[in-house]
Amino acid sequence: MAPPAPPPAPAPPAAPGGRTDAVAALLGRVWDDALDPGYAAAASRRTVARPEGPPPGTPVPRRHGRSLGAGLSLALVGLVLAAAAVEANVQRPVVEQRRAELLADVAEQTDRNDALAAGLAALRAEVDGLESAGLGATAEGERLADQLESLGARTGTAAVRGPGVAVTLDDAEPGDPALTDDPALGRVLDRDLQLVVNGLWAAGAEAVSVNDQRLTSLSAIRAAGEAILVDYRPLARPYVVQAIGDPDSLAARFVAGPGGRGLQTLGETYGIRHEVSGVEEMTLPAASAVTLRYARPEGAEP
Repeated sequence: MAPPAPPPAPAPPAAPGGRTDAVAALLGRVWDDALDPGYAAAASRRTVARPEGPPPGTPVPRRHGRSLGAGLSLALVGLVLAAAAVEANVQRPVVEQRRAELLADVAEQTDRNDALAAGLAALRAEVDGLESAGLGATAEGERLADQLESLGARTGTAAVRGPGVAVTLDDAEPGDPALTDDPALGRVLDRDLQLVVNGLWAAGAEAVSVNDQRLTSLSAIRAAGEAILVDYRPLARPYVVQAIGDPDSLAARFVAGPGGRGLQTLGETYGIRHEVSGVEEMTLPAASAVTLRYARPEGAEP
């Protein structure tokens, strides 16, 4: 429906002499054109074209703006994940190649260290031979040679041979029922080897080695990630701990002591395998050079 027409404006007063006053005429035009003709036409068209509203109770259709935004977000997330997957596939050969190179470097360095250790052992044997030959020239020298040999066996700086006990430890069997929660619990740890070594010392062992690494009073058994180190040299499973002593009494005291009881608990709880056996003859190598940081011979200059 068209808006009502405004009331007619009063006629402006006539100026003297029958002339219409200019100010009054301007005010009349402003009153007549209060609503712009374009606005009036647009209002008329909107009124005619506006449909009647829906009946009461009719559900209003839901806007699709929210659904469209969620769809775009999901598409963006999928695009990011796809790009990440493509990047991972592209980088996988590079990572594998780098890992292979690192393993090759580790193997090469290990071989070099083993060669240096073998050379050191050969030089040490040569020095020991020259030392024994020099000391054997006199009775006093022979007495000193015997004393040095005994001290070397006790400190681990000399190779020793004799009967003893071997304790072998290994990880649990794959699929052991005791490892249903965490298979990593069935792996031998550094503290497990420490338990065995300390138990053998307490049982009366005279010399101990782990995977042919001779232990001294300055040796350390540690962990670096998943690897076990003895004096900073990595070990590989199975772990064989050898101890020189009387096979029967040493084995009996070890099994009845804290070391044997601890191994029994590890086997029952985590499935860690172990075996204690007597050996008629074994040879334990000498340890690497022992460096004293604080101790010095009595009477020596500080």
